[in-house]
Amino acid sequence: MNKENASKLWKIIQEAGDYLEGQLPDHPNHPKGRNPYAHVAICVKQKFNDSYRDISDEKLNDVIKYIEFLKNNPN
Repeated sequence: MNKENASKLWKIIQEAGDYLEGQLPDHPNHPKGRNPYAHVAICVKQKFNDSYRDISDEKLNDVIKYIEFLKNNPN
């Protein structure tokens, strides 16, 4: 992904993390609460098999749609 798109995507990930703050369900591995920013980044990496920086530019809109899905379906 080019630098401009990676920066844009990181901002979207941060906004999603802000939105999900306090909405993720409790988990025994995270007794102090779950990190919503890490959650979004990990979900993106698992879905697209790459770090957000390494996903191709052509998939940018797909990644953005997936992040919106994560915001609407916190789990």
